[in-house]
Amino acid sequence: MTTVTTSEVLRDALGLLRDREEVAERLLASSAKHSFDPDKELDWDAPLEDGKWFWPPELLSLYDTPMWRKMSEDQRLELSRHEAASLGSLGIWFEIILMQLLVRHIYDKPVTSNHVRYALTEIADECRHSMMFARMIEKAGSPTYPVPRLYHNLARVLKTVSTTPGSFAATLLGEEILDWMQRLTFPDDRVQTLMRGVTRIHVVEEARHVRYAREELRRQMVTAPAWERELTRVSCGEAARVFSTCFVNPQVYENVGLDRREAIAQVKASGHRREVMQNGAKRLTDFLDDIGVLRGVGRRLWQSSGLLA
Repeated sequence: MTTVTTSEVLRDALGLLRDREEVAERLLASSAKHSFDPDKELDWDAPLEDGKWFWPPELLSLYDTPMWRKMSEDQRLELSRHEAASLGSLGIWFEIILMQLLVRHIYDKPVTSNHVRYALTEIADECRHSMMFARMIEKAGSPTYPVPRLYHNLARVLKTVSTTPGSFAATLLGEEILDWMQRLTFPDDRVQTLMRGVTRIHVVEEARHVRYAREELRRQMVTAPAWERELTRVSCGEAARVFSTCFVNPQVYENVGLDRREAIAQVKASGHRREVMQNGAKRLTDFLDDIGVLRGVGRRLWQSSGLLA
C-alpha cells in the first residue's frame, strides 16, 4: 500500500507527501486572508424570510418519499427548519470533539512549529463555528437536537483513546459530507439568507481544515505501525455507522407532526436519500480507499452505514 523511501521523504498511493511545515505555512497564510467573524459578518437582526427553506429541499431526509408527497408546503418548510437545527446540533457536538482531538494531537509537538500554530488556528475557527451554529438554531426558533446519550458517551471514549490517524479519519468523516451539502446550500436563493451566510463561512474555512486533516492522515497511514492502521480502519468504519445514524435526530419528525416510526422507515427505504448520502461521502470514500483505509472489517462497516455502495 505505502512505502517510506527515506526518513524525510514520504510517499503513498497518491504520490509524494508535502512537507508538514510547508502545508501549515500555506494554510496559515490562507487563514490570514479568508477568516470570518460570524457575529460581524452576518446580519443576525434581519427577520427570517417567509416561504424560504432552511435547507435545500432535495437534501432533506424525506424528500421524494410517499410521506413527503402528502406533506403541505408549510410542513415541508417546517421540516427544513428542524433538520437544519438537527444538523447544526450535530455539527456543534462534532466540532467540540474535534477541538479536543486536535489539542491531543499537538500536545507533544513543538509549540513554535507552523503545524501547531495552524492546529490552534483551526481550533479558533471551530470555536466560532460552534457559536455560529448555536446562534443560528436560536435565531430559527428551533430546539437543539443532541445525539443519543449512548453515542454522546461513546464519544468520551473516542476523545480519550483515539489514535492520531483515527482522529483525522473521524475529522474528515464529520467535515466532508456536510461540506458537500453546504456547497449546494449557500448559492441556493431558495434558502434563507442567514443560512446561506452560515454555510458560506463554514465552507470557506472548512476547506483548510479538510486539507490539514487529509495531509496528516496520509502521513499517519504511511508511518503508523500496522496495528494502528488496522485500528483506524475499524474505528473509522464504526464512526461512519454512528455518524449516519445520528445525521437527523428522529425527534425532528415528531416536532413537525409526523409519525416517527413511519418517517424513519421511509427514509431508510428512500433511494433518493441513499443516493444523496453516498454522493456526499464519495469524495471522502474515494480518498480513504486510495490511502488504504477502506479495507476488511472497516469497509464492511462503511457499507453498513449506507455511505458506501
